[in-house]
Amino acid sequence: MQLRALETADIPLVAEWLNREENYRWLDFGGGLQALSAAALRVMNQRDIHRLRLFALDDGGPLGIVALSNINMPSRSATLWYVLGNKPFEGRGHTKQAARKMLEEGFGELGLHSVNAWVVETNQASIRILERIGFRLLGMQRECHLLDGVLRDRLLYDLLATEFRAIGP
Repeated sequence: MQLRALETADIPLVAEWLNREENYRWLDFGGGLQALSAAALRVMNQRDIHRLRLFALDDGGPLGIVALSNINMPSRSATLWYVLGNKPFEGRGHTKQAARKMLEEGFGELGLHSVNAWVVETNQASIRILERIGFRLLGMQRECHLLDGVLRDRLLYDLLATEFRAIGP
């Protein structure tokens, strides 16, 4: 598994992943924006408040995107999110590995102290990923995510650098 910076050539593929309903239904980029255009992704990739990484097999085959967003260096915090774009690889642990590597980068290279994440209550795969890499459930934001015409809850999680180091690989 490798993680690498999102390059200009990757943007059309990642934008295509982020524009699939099966993926964007779980996302929220603010103001109700769920899908991202290639142009918006390009801008996002240039801003210091986001660190976007493509995750791929060791042979280079792209699988998905993992990111830290809302990076706040004074408070040393950020928000983790991810999307597995290459669905035939679902259920094999690649997204969990990519999220762990992104956290290693965030807590290590960036010197973050805390990372948070949220997940829609019905997204069991994402809940498992967060819990298996050590995130703690903080609470919930009630009925705030529209999914299939129903307002769903978001489960709120966080992880401190000291907790991440303590659980190991």
